Amino acid sequence: MGRKVTVATCALNQWALDFEGNFQRILKSIQIAKGKGARYRLGPELEICGYGCWDHYHESDTLLHSLQVLAALLDSPVTQDIICDVGMPIMHRNVRYNCRVIFLNRKILLIRPKMALANEGNYRELRWFTPWARSRQTEEYVLPRMLQDLTEQKTVPFGDVVLATQDTCVGSEICEELWTPRSPHVDMGLDGVEIITNASGSHHVLRKAHTRVDLVTMATSKNGGIYLLANQKGCDGDRLYYDGCAMIAMNGSIFAQGTQFSLDDVEVLTATLDLEDVRSYRAEISSRNLEATRVSPYPRVTVDFALSVSEDLLEPVSEPVEWTYHRPEEEISLGPACWLWDFLRRSKQAGFFLPLSGGVDSAASACIVYSMCCLVCEAVKSGNRQVLIDVQNLVDESSYTPQDPRELCGRLLTTCYMASENSSQETHSRATKLAQVIGSYHISLSIDTVVKAVLGIFSLVTRKLPQFSAHGGSSRENLALQNVQARIRMVLAYLFAQLSLWSRGARGSLLVLGSANVDESFPTFLGVTAGSILTAPCGRGSLILTPSDEACGCLSTPPCNPGLLGYLTKYDCSSADINPIGGISKTDLRAFVQFCAERFQLPVLQTILSAPATAELEPLADGQVSQMDEEDMGMTYAELSIFGRLRKVAKAGPYSMFCKLLNMWRDSCTPRQVAEKVKLFFSKYSMNRHKMTTLTPAYHAENYSPDDNRFDLRPFLYNTRWPWQFLCIDNQSSCPFNQ
Repeated sequence: MGRKVTVATCALNQWALDFEGNFQRILKSIQIAKGKGARYRLGPELEICGYGCWDHYHESDTLLHSLQVLAALLDSPVTQDIICDVGMPIMHRNVRYNCRVIFLNRKILLIRPKMALANEGNYRELRWFTPWARSRQTEEYVLPRMLQDLTEQKTVPFGDVVLATQDTCVGSEICEELWTPRSPHVDMGLDGVEIITNASGSHHVLRKAHTRVDLVTMATSKNGGIYLLANQKGCDGDRLYYDGCAMIAMNGSIFAQGTQFSLDDVEVLTATLDLEDVRSYRAEISSRNLEATRVSPYPRVTVDFALSVSEDLLEPVSEPVEWTYHRPEEEISLGPACWLWDFLRRSKQAGFFLPLSGGVDSAASACIVYSMCCLVCEAVKSGNRQVLIDVQNLVDESSYTPQDPRELCGRLLTTCYMASENSSQETHSRATKLAQVIGSYHISLSIDTVVKAVLGIFSLVTRKLPQFSAHGGSSRENLALQNVQARIRMVLAYLFAQLSLWSRGARGSLLVLGSANVDESFPTFLGVTAGSILTAPCGRGSLILTPSDEACGCLSTPPCNPGLLGYLTKYDCSSADINPIGGISKTDLRAFVQFCAERFQLPVLQTILSAPATAELEPLADGQVSQMDEEDMGMTYAELSIFGRLRKVAKAGPYSMFCKLLNMWRDSCTPRQVAEKVKLFFSKYSMNRHKMTTLTPAYHAENYSPDDNRFDLRPFLYNTRWPWQFLCIDNQSSCPFNQ
């Protein structure tokens, strides 16, 4: 006889500290789940307060308002006759825990605290929470009076416990616990728990979805069972974009796949599955059954409620589906676009201002905004009322209905080409054509008057006028003249962002978009703080530091002073409001721009891709560009991506990086050449690490982000000579064995 259960999991666009909005979205998800026949509803991690509250978790207000929302949920008729599994912080015996609260019909059944906390990369859960360390043990949690009066309960079970219904058993994991070497679902499954739930707050990183799906399917293929994964979606107030991907799996197969990128605030997945399929699957795995006889039992909280409601043998059950993955180029097209939409609508600004250089990076930022406009038009067309209301508020027109992405882009994006006497006609033409095809409101201007005025002030005070190297000036003069252009572009960008809509008689201000990719932001080479000169490690005097374009594309057009090898100027591209490509490598960005050329029919992007990367901050030679990024940096963008990953993800210092690259580049470089590249990288890295303290908040898509404030907590003052480490490299690279 079948035991068919309908279960629901969610992806919710929650916002940190938006208790009212979060409450309404939770209620809506429960209502949808009940409408689809579900008897169990799972929501994302910390959904009541929003995951990204960070140090607000230390505030008693956050705990109080979370309890108030829980009380409102318990009291709502919407939550009746369905087991609701919600996430919130709980203070128990003066210790703060990240918890699941499971309730039914105004009664709290149990509180399950998180046992393994995420505490690396972007996550600092140990700063705010304590893990529950007592496996398979519970205590009594004394409910606050506001909940006692409502539930008529004084205490409820708190700890590592599972829920036994009339027909099955349900156990909880919370996000990180799925990723640990020995996840709770293993022993739960061995102890007869048939449904495992996982409430996540998992952010988007390129190619991460494969890992997430593999973990869930593997969990149910080895041990059998049903697995529900819920996740946060959207930008909840920070650099991360939570990418949904809610799913339901059984016995190694996926039965329901949620969207990874969507403008829908509430998404609910349901599946109807037969518990007998779990039981028969497990029964024939003899090795699993032998393990099951040895496992320590979990304490159970019993509830007089069944997840199965019908014994009709003809009732249809869900069928397995093949998971559909996005290519990395599509992920870049969709993830940062959704992030920008959330950031724009919640900041209440009227659009974006983007300095457009004619290079790949600023073109990529423009394409992401255009992709956002496409998503908005599609959402409105499909009947998303919230998106329509949001866009009407942004353009300050209550009767407006967006239909054409180009027309919407003209309302939400202002692009600006900021020319100087060093700019070429080619970059001007590329920027103008791109603005035309995506429909942005475009401005072209010259910064020469302002540059000359600033230099005139300097000359008036010092009686000296700096010259470019091409005109006989020193390296210090050459660098200063380039940085003046870059920083003036930043000042103009903010001026136009604040007042360009005013000048057109429109309401509001614009957010300045940056366009420095993760490779340029990684502190390793060119560009220094205003007025500073660094001595080359070799002692040959002043290091000639030059800015680059593409990297930045951002506040310069011709781009400013970008940054992977420190190829970015402080308070130029590093001084935008937000940066949609700041966590994306140059290699992935080029693939994304190629994708946009085909997806959106934008042939001008092909000319941008084929153009050499150049900052255009030094004088032209016979009208032609003479300054090239990769020549300035002494290495290619592809090499920079490798250095970045080895430095951050592989935790490689100078010597271990040299050893890894010896093998990786054995067919293209001699040991001595590898040694020189590694030493160059680390010398410039340490010279420019200070810039990471001022990076624009950027969409986080790569695990080698150099963001000093949140992600990369290394120091920013180094001995740039690395004498001991470099000596080890030299000794190894000159060893006859390596020749």
